[in-house]
Amino acid sequence: MSLYGRCEAPGQAWKIFVDMGSKDVITWTVMCVAYAQNGFRKEALQLFQEMQLEGRRPTSATLVAVLDTCAHLAALQKGRQIHSHIIENRFRMEMVVETALINMYGKCGKMAEAMSVFEKMAKRDILVWNSMLGAYAQHGYYDETLQLFNQMQLDGVKADAVSFVSVLSALSHSGSVTDGYQYFVAMLQDFSITPTPELYGCVVDLLGRAGRIQEAVDIVLKLSGCLPDGILWMTLLGACRTHNKTDQAKAAAEQVLERDPSHSGAYVVLSNVYAAAGDWDGVNRMRKLMRSRGVKKEPGRSSIEILNRVHEFLEGDRSHPRRHPIYAELDVLNSEMRAAGYIPDTKMILHDVEDERKEDMLFYHSERLAIAFGLISTPPGTPLRVIKNLRVCSDCHTATKYISKLRGREILVRDTHRFHNFKDGRCSCKDYW
Repeated sequence: MSLYGRCEAPGQAWKIFVDMGSKDVITWTVMCVAYAQNGFRKEALQLFQEMQLEGRRPTSATLVAVLDTCAHLAALQKGRQIHSHIIENRFRMEMVVETALINMYGKCGKMAEAMSVFEKMAKRDILVWNSMLGAYAQHGYYDETLQLFNQMQLDGVKADAVSFVSVLSALSHSGSVTDGYQYFVAMLQDFSITPTPELYGCVVDLLGRAGRIQEAVDIVLKLSGCLPDGILWMTLLGACRTHNKTDQAKAAAEQVLERDPSHSGAYVVLSNVYAAAGDWDGVNRMRKLMRSRGVKKEPGRSSIEILNRVHEFLEGDRSHPRRHPIYAELDVLNSEMRAAGYIPDTKMILHDVEDERKEDMLFYHSERLAIAFGLISTPPGTPLRVIKNLRVCSDCHTATKYISKLRGREILVRDTHRFHNFKDGRCSCKDYW
């Protein structure tokens, strides 16, 4: 079972699991881990529930697997239930489980609860500190990230490369270029840390977000021969998209695709750049190139937890049992947003169609479907928590600000880059992300 799980064949592991006559806690745990590691997260949670019904007492490995699953899905209520189960059954709070709890609460947007677990810990190693630093950085709390980093030094825990990735990421999201450089220099001189590709990527991202594209290009050109995986070029490509630098974006995309022709993100980002510039020939070239190489774009996917159940939506999804009230709510929202001054940003659509059709395509992005479902499924004033598997587009970002104000809701959206906390028509990222 472990072998098949590690070889990305959880179906084969499941066949063995089902055929076993007797199952102990290790058996259940291995199957939970096999599901969790291969993206079958709902199945992992279901299996954990069945394990509890069988009266099996989970091990620390079981708890870590299901807590990590809750973190990925932002299944806060399920994560809280597991935390309560740990306390009520008087499990010995091993550091690895406490770290998983911090990670779960952080990825569910509950920083106060993450910090509560952190502060109650009798002992903290570098993994614990890095989990807390990473949570603050992902939320864009750069002041808190730096304070925690300084506290770590005072407690005698030496920062490592992962610690500095969090610090530089937080500073990048805040636009603090000067401070970012200072911490990078300190990392080299005071901590004698050899920079990883991720750390150099943070520096490129720091410059790119601030619009200092040429400086970012100079760094990438200097280091690209040493880092052949294309991470720096992809980071640079994202910055070029943000600042509509078409020529630099083309050069960066070529470098990414030279290293990895199957990298769907490079095609999509460059297509975005072409679409923003109105170059539909360029968009079509990218689309044809993807088809000829058998590359498929990852579909936008968003999820929301309602009444202890995670609901998932794709763009234009009409498979949900409550699709009719969901779309009705979106129609009402769109009318109200327009009356409040919302103007759709149709340059995000990678199709050369009429503006009216582009607007329809924007209205049914996966995060809007999840938000609409949350609005009709929860009492007024209830905060909503949405998880997106891709970067939130600028139009959905704008629309969610309007929705938060019109409906009086706090809406937390976690995408691949960071958290966006929308409230009263504003976002915690201050439109810098």
